[in-house]
Amino acid sequence: MKKLLAGLLSTTMVFTLVGCGSSKDHLATIQDKGEITIGLEGDWQPFSYHDKDDKLVGVDVEVAKNIAKKLGVKANIVEGKWDGLLTGLSTGTYDLVINGVDITKEREKKFDFSTPYAYDHTVLVVRNDNTTITSFGDLKGKTTANSIGSTYMELGEDYGATVKGVDDLTKCMDLVKSGGVDATINAATSINDYLQTTKDSSFKIVDQSKESTPYAIPMVKGDDNASLKKAVNKALKELKEDGTLSKISIKYFGEDLTKE
Repeated sequence: MKKLLAGLLSTTMVFTLVGCGSSKDHLATIQDKGEITIGLEGDWQPFSYHDKDDKLVGVDVEVAKNIAKKLGVKANIVEGKWDGLLTGLSTGTYDLVINGVDITKEREKKFDFSTPYAYDHTVLVVRNDNTTITSFGDLKGKTTANSIGSTYMELGEDYGATVKGVDDLTKCMDLVKSGGVDATINAATSINDYLQTTKDSSFKIVDQSKESTPYAIPMVKGDDNASLKKAVNKALKELKEDGTLSKISIKYFGEDLTKE
């Protein structure tokens, strides 16, 4: 009876060990499938947006396609609202999120990040006739509009502003222009692109962050993602060395922002 029980326990342990080792590496799964699913907004120019022919273009779109090519797979780019992208990454809806994501301590608790592929600054925008806000420090007691769940929304709250959460930059700018809010905070590249594209002279930039913000690619923490992170970093290194990242940056930002 003891021998039989010991045999059953041994068999159980073997199956248990096999089961534990059967969790497939994420990169291997992606390569077996021949496709990597990448989440981004699709309405945040110049990062990802639709051009006049409704083609999805932008910095993050080209970075995504080039990384997929380096991994030897097809890029399946899926658009989604910002406040759902990182949740989708956590639940496995996306393999990667490439959406001008900056690294924060809170995000690092849940995700690993690639090496940065671009650097930006944060700016404060008000209406041209606003004389009460000249710096981030003036936001206390004022109102701002920012994308829901963004670091810009958190920054506004940190400075004491009442923040109205909206879906995209256009809505933020519309609210500032109409007087619905006092200001908005966003990426310098995005604001400059908006002002150049719309030719709208209703706004002015009154302050800019001293430190640059690195944009990196988040992925779910875990041993099964270690090889994916390594492969993504390798791809970014090669794309930087061969000048591809610089060309993409200049094409959409108007300057090379691949260096800090």
